Amino acid sequence: MLPGCRQANGMLSNHSRSCLVFQATVHSGKNPQSKMALRTVCSTALRTGTDLGVNNARTFVTTAFLCKRISPLGPRPHDNIDIENLESTEKYRSYTRYLKQAEEAKNKSVWWKTYKGYVEKADPDHGAELVDIGLPFYRPRRIKEVKERRQVIKDNKKNAELERASRLRTFKIPLDRVQETWEKTSGPFQIKRLAEHYGVFRDLFPMAYFLPQVSLNISYSQEDSTKVHYGNRLTPIEAASAPQISFDAEEGSLWTLLLTCPDEHLLDNEAEYVHWLVGNIPGGAVQAGEELCHYLPPFPASGTGFHRYIYVLFKQEGPVNFSEDARTSPCYSLADRTFKTVDFYRKHQDSMTPAGLAFFQCQWDESVTNTFHNTLNMKEPVFEFIRPPVYHPPQVKFPHGQPLRYLDRYRDGKEHTYGIY
Repeated sequence: MLPGCRQANGMLSNHSRSCLVFQATVHSGKNPQSKMALRTVCSTALRTGTDLGVNNARTFVTTAFLCKRISPLGPRPHDNIDIENLESTEKYRSYTRYLKQAEEAKNKSVWWKTYKGYVEKADPDHGAELVDIGLPFYRPRRIKEVKERRQVIKDNKKNAELERASRLRTFKIPLDRVQETWEKTSGPFQIKRLAEHYGVFRDLFPMAYFLPQVSLNISYSQEDSTKVHYGNRLTPIEAASAPQISFDAEEGSLWTLLLTCPDEHLLDNEAEYVHWLVGNIPGGAVQAGEELCHYLPPFPASGTGFHRYIYVLFKQEGPVNFSEDARTSPCYSLADRTFKTVDFYRKHQDSMTPAGLAFFQCQWDESVTNTFHNTLNMKEPVFEFIRPPVYHPPQVKFPHGQPLRYLDRYRDGKEHTYGIY
């Protein structure tokens, strides 16, 4: 018992009862958190019942009830680490050992709520297996690839001109062959990773993906800067007219080309605007296909940042009847251009398969205003605050009571010539 807690008549006061509760609970605590919490509770109970507005009996009962708090279900992370003596902490000594223990800790169930729990609660489909809706990918056998590579190395060593160019540092690598090799080997997988990074599959094909095995060559002009790659930036002026498109296709095959924007819809965040749709393309001749919706240039609204404009190439099993998907030509109604790629694919999934992908980004410029006013025949929506110019009252010839800098607000800001003509 703490000294000074007993009264002369042998009765325990409210202060002494609190001292006993404080002493008992501190010795029964099993971790620093419980001790700190009990100290806070008992320090409140040390005040008299008159200060709290209740009698001494209620104070004691409340204190005893709070002291029976349920202890944590287990230690929190890093409770076993002595912060004051970090040198005694066991080291991993190798990355492999660290990775092994990290995987064990990741799969171990814990009693506290983790970030993974918050993500799974917010998105019920988080971690669900995605469906591959693309063409099957046939990788050649590893033994065959190694044999071909060894044969190429052997032939290069026998080539005297190649050896001489390499020794004199005049050897040039043909970039066209490098591009062709990349498209046939690791290119589709890297394009798929870029599409996942930009959220293309998430917005166009929810819970699905495909491997873009057909390479699309899209160019809006003869310059290399206007080509469409995988997330590069173009201006609406550069993409004002339909581009030139080419891709490798077998003779007699049919294709469908789609250009859509999942970020542009003005009324529905889940909908898209179709900018171009061509079906039943014979071979690689896009101009010979059936134009279901004519080309409309990008029109990202002012203040909405960059928009993604995505080209998707579908390979058809045969001729498809697109009478329900055709728009009147010309189509300048945004309501008629409202589109959803996933619904379009579900309607024709038995007769077509996504095979190619390319996309670029666009931001507002002056041509968008012309597209809204003259092409779409509507007012241009603006999603940013345009600060009006500062208003100044008409200039007075003989200002009275004005400061010396009165004339500065009416200067035109141009450099004066002072008689130089």
